[in-house]
Amino acid sequence: MTYYGYFNGIIQPTDQIGVGVTDLGLLRGFGLFDYFLTYNGKPFQWDWYWERFRHSAEKMTLTLPLSREETYAILLDLLRRSGQPGPVRRSGGTADVAFRLVMTGGYSPDSISIVKPNLLILSEPIHPVPAEQYEHGIRVILDEYVRPMPEVKTTDYRHVMLLSGKIREAGAQDVLYHLHGELSELSRSNLFLVKGNRLITPSRHILRGITRRTVMDLARPDFQIDERPVLLSDLYDADEAFTTSSNKKVLPIVRIGDLPVGNGHVGPVARELLDRFRSFTNS
Repeated sequence: MTYYGYFNGIIQPTDQIGVGVTDLGLLRGFGLFDYFLTYNGKPFQWDWYWERFRHSAEKMTLTLPLSREETYAILLDLLRRSGQPGPVRRSGGTADVAFRLVMTGGYSPDSISIVKPNLLILSEPIHPVPAEQYEHGIRVILDEYVRPMPEVKTTDYRHVMLLSGKIREAGAQDVLYHLHGELSELSRSNLFLVKGNRLITPSRHILRGITRRTVMDLARPDFQIDERPVLLSDLYDADEAFTTSSNKKVLPIVRIGDLPVGNGHVGPVARELLDRFRSFTNS
């Protein structure tokens, strides 16, 4: 199946898009991105994702070349052209897709100066989390680290890529960052702990996830939401833990480092919130 992308005003199949070698994303790793899915043929929580992308660009001193409305029109165009076979489909038989917005410092005459940013919008296949991970939960290792500019979704994933071997050797699926005894986030997703009817989630040194925000809204009728600094010591009396992101949705965590979370099994709160999230996106 062919997927299409937009690059600086031109739409073409993604495997035909080329970026020049003087781009600051390549030379200096200077870039940001965002990532989200479509549900039922519509970009999910588009206004929220656009605002986060705009905020990231502002923090990176990059000027967006398109408005929100112009970008949305491009997304719909790419969605009409692109798609994937399989179970992830919207009405009418055309598949839903993932979108990746990437913005770099652009082509630089001296390999350091920003002249005009490059904007790339890609449609991609959706890669669902294996069903057994929702049923049995995942394991994560701990690592003492906080991402630079954590409120910005930069293209720098060097740290977790260097840890990939260590994660595999531990039989884990991801890493949970902490610094000076304070937990922050997983490599590509947010953290929640469950204590009774309270959902506890870190309030700083994090990317403020759109799925995180959606899950908190869905949980508020029945749960108390505590956004606050979360300590390593909070893990010892947590009933459950889970992580949220576009692909992961609400994914239970059953072991963190050497510590089982709660009874070491997927708990009822994670299952309930996953059901609520699925019902919300299906409708």
